[in-house]
Amino acid sequence: MTQRRTRGAVALAVLALVGPLAGAGLAAQDSTRVGRDTTAVARDTTSVARDTASSPGGSTAVPRDSTAAAPAKPAAAPQAERADTPIVVDRVVAVVGNRPVLASQVDEEVFSRQSQGGHLPNDPDSLQVIRKQVVASIVDEELLVQQAQRDTSIKVTDQEIADGVEQQVRKVRGNFQSEVDYRSELKKAGFLTPEEYRRWLTDQQRRAAFQNRLIDKLRQDGKLKPVPPTDQEMRAYFNEQKGNLGNRPATISFRQIVIAPRPSPEAKARTRAQADSIVLELRKGADFATAAKRFSQDPGSKEQGGSLNWFRRVVMVPEFERVAFMLKPGVVSDPVESPFGYHIIQVERVQPGEVQARHILLIPDIDSVHVDSAQALADSVRKLVLHRASFDSLQRALHDPSAERQAENVPADKLPDAYAKVIGQADSGTVVPVFQLPGTAGTHQQFVVLQVTGRRPQGDIRFEDVRERIRDQLGQQLAIRRYIDRLRQSTYVEIRS
Repeated sequence: MTQRRTRGAVALAVLALVGPLAGAGLAAQDSTRVGRDTTAVARDTTSVARDTASSPGGSTAVPRDSTAAAPAKPAAAPQAERADTPIVVDRVVAVVGNRPVLASQVDEEVFSRQSQGGHLPNDPDSLQVIRKQVVASIVDEELLVQQAQRDTSIKVTDQEIADGVEQQVRKVRGNFQSEVDYRSELKKAGFLTPEEYRRWLTDQQRRAAFQNRLIDKLRQDGKLKPVPPTDQEMRAYFNEQKGNLGNRPATISFRQIVIAPRPSPEAKARTRAQADSIVLELRKGADFATAAKRFSQDPGSKEQGGSLNWFRRVVMVPEFERVAFMLKPGVVSDPVESPFGYHIIQVERVQPGEVQARHILLIPDIDSVHVDSAQALADSVRKLVLHRASFDSLQRALHDPSAERQAENVPADKLPDAYAKVIGQADSGTVVPVFQLPGTAGTHQQFVVLQVTGRRPQGDIRFEDVRERIRDQLGQQLAIRRYIDRLRQSTYVEIRS
């Protein structure tokens, strides 16, 4: 007998990788992206026992093997043959194109919402309303997946999915002290083996990748422009989500001038010469990943052979982005200078609006003389600000372009330690003492001239606090909603009772 396993609630949070496009919480996620972090949710494995035989209508049944009945008793009178009893395995609740949506998929999403803190009503009518909403969201996702698969310009490679799955499996596995605990929780989630979990995760990540690539391509082509919501729509959206937003924390706003030590011309020339020699060897056929592991000073990508994976525009600094989006796959760039140092770039794959690339970062040497000079400059800048010199003008001239210029409404309890210690209870307008940001692997310390521009106490979140976020988020949702409605008109969709 085949019986559907329940994969709804799992303590290691492996479900809910692809979620509904509409109605995403303001504070929870970017509604324009489809993928969800599968490690973020703790699930109660005791709350999801489901009786698959109780689902009415449209059932697919497997006859029970009559030979498995209790053995006949000797000398007993012949008995009438008992009719086979069907066991419900699963049922089709919708059809999109030629693909079914199963009741088990709906169950998984319903219980996924519950495990993330959502409330499920006890009365059948209200629960049925939620199930209908879930069916509609799954249909929406399937429409996007099928459309992406029809677009020959959208590629999702086995290697990138395998890399993503491997990263996710390692992250989940890291939550458990032993392999026994890991396998035990997988079984509670309905996965008999880690290999089965890996196969399921592969399918979910592939579907999410197709949806995201399609949406990115539509935006890149100008075919998915935000739909401006009305004030009434934004207020209605806020009222729907208000219960999930909690209280507004106490926040700090500030602007800053970050001054970094600058290498001497001689140090830059030595680093540029080294970069040129590496480029020469790479163009002769040397392996890029091996060279990155040996020479790169970027701690975030060095051990991965310089891999930056996929990235879109506006993610990298302008100097890097300009070259990366011009290169053809396989070509090694000339050294590219940025605020971080010299980059050697090799693009591996190209998709509409994004590239997958590797790089080698070389950072010019900076000695104590340069560090002392940067600190003295920061002290001088603070004195100029205190004497009413234009903060904006000084920022344009001296600020390190790799650092943020300002921050708005940062929760006070989320400030990095270096900032929290200096800002303390400083009021708006205060220019705090110059402080140092410690260097990390591959970077040098920096000196900060900071002025507090606003302080707001804790309180209820108001519509005005999130108006612009709502405008952007809801505008993106409405654009996707309009596009999906067009797909529904051109695709066979059947919703069964």
